[in-house]
Amino acid sequence: MPLSNGARTIPAVHDDKIRMLVLETDEQHPDDHRESGTFGDVLDSLFKQAGREHDPPIDTETVIRFVVEEKGGSVPSASDIKDIHAILITGSMYDAHGDNPWIIKLMHLIHTLWQDRPDIRFSGVCFGHQVLCRALGAKVDSTPNEKWELAHTPITLTPIGVKLFNNPPDGIIHLHQMHQDHVVYPPSSSTTSLLSEKHEGDVHVWGSSATTEVQGVYIRKRLFTTQGHLAFDEDMVKRQIQLRIKSGSIDREEDGAELKNAWDTAEAEHDGVVVAGAILRFFHGDDDDEL
Repeated sequence: MPLSNGARTIPAVHDDKIRMLVLETDEQHPDDHRESGTFGDVLDSLFKQAGREHDPPIDTETVIRFVVEEKGGSVPSASDIKDIHAILITGSMYDAHGDNPWIIKLMHLIHTLWQDRPDIRFSGVCFGHQVLCRALGAKVDSTPNEKWELAHTPITLTPIGVKLFNNPPDGIIHLHQMHQDHVVYPPSSSTTSLLSEKHEGDVHVWGSSATTEVQGVYIRKRLFTTQGHLAFDEDMVKRQIQLRIKSGSIDREEDGAELKNAWDTAEAEHDGVVVAGAILRFFHGDDDDEL
């Protein structure tokens, strides 16, 4: 397929598979990269695990493309993307509300594919969640007082979220958070021509936390995003914090309470596989007639 320029593919084993394009918007910490590969590799492993738990099993064939052009990546054109069922955009230390040329290119790609490829389903994590919502006209901005949401965090589910995640206990799931920006309000027909008024009721916020009202957005057959990180483990959490301290985005004194909470809860069990399973079902079309 034409994505060969800078892309690589992790094959599937089973015939029943989702062909997923992961657009990497940042690089792993060097130690994490050595141990587990790029963010695309980590997500492929997580989705393969979720696929094994699906009944019957589903596999993923993952095409990985690094898109940060100022670091040697390249954003594909819409015509490059063939035989893809789903696109997942990763997290990043970049601001999703920024105007870096590659971010503008990425938004243009989303616009084009949303209009011309209704067969493709979209997902995004953290930055990916935010940039997809921005492309659909939602407002993305710094959190009030630029407060970090860090650490293992409970997310209270809306009724649609309870259905998506198969009725978790008390209507709550937990994910690791690492963001200082947020989606202020979800997309709607009033924010973009890509959504019509007849689909107004199809846009759902599936959960919220004490800090972030829009923890994820669901649009049947089109979009399923998450602000929380479904693939983080303890080492990744701590190393990502170290990268942000080094870059100056996390201040040890000003962000001390949030930093300590993140460090202390980095090893806590979270619901990443549950979220990956829900997104995989969305990619596969399992819930199309039920939600």
